[in-house]
Amino acid sequence: MSQLTHVQGNGEAHMVDVGGKAVTVREAKAQGWVRMAPATLALILSGGHHKGDVFATARIAGIMAAKKTWDLIPLCHPLALTKVEVQLVPEADGQRVRIEALCRLSGQTGVEMEALTAVSVAALTLYDMCKAVDKAMVIEQVQLVEKRGGQSGDYVRAQA
Repeated sequence: MSQLTHVQGNGEAHMVDVGGKAVTVREAKAQGWVRMAPATLALILSGGHHKGDVFATARIAGIMAAKKTWDLIPLCHPLALTKVEVQLVPEADGQRVRIEALCRLSGQTGVEMEALTAVSVAALTLYDMCKAVDKAMVIEQVQLVEKRGGQSGDYVRAQA
């Protein structure tokens, strides 16, 4: 028997039936980084980018993506999210932006994929808006930081 929840015993993928699970508060936090040239980050922070407010656009894209995760990732359930928060924080090294997402709901399944999708799409949006000035940007270390609630219990990523 497979330990993968979306794979049946015969190897076929399927959508997990969460109908019998208890409705609980579930929350997930994810993060990732976009590494870029210092001049690119300086341009973003100065507000001088010709496309407008890069962080605001990436934040909205991340929020929208979390709400549409079920459309993007096969076998994800459509969820009634009660909170989606996306933050973009320039790192002190002047070469990276940390992207953090928090997703929450009261429901029968977790929101890890929504938080990871929010971070990923915010990072892709930041890249898209700045690729004309810095094609060498790198999206890196997109990861689940913690999750709360649900049958499997809480998870907090160990600090490296």
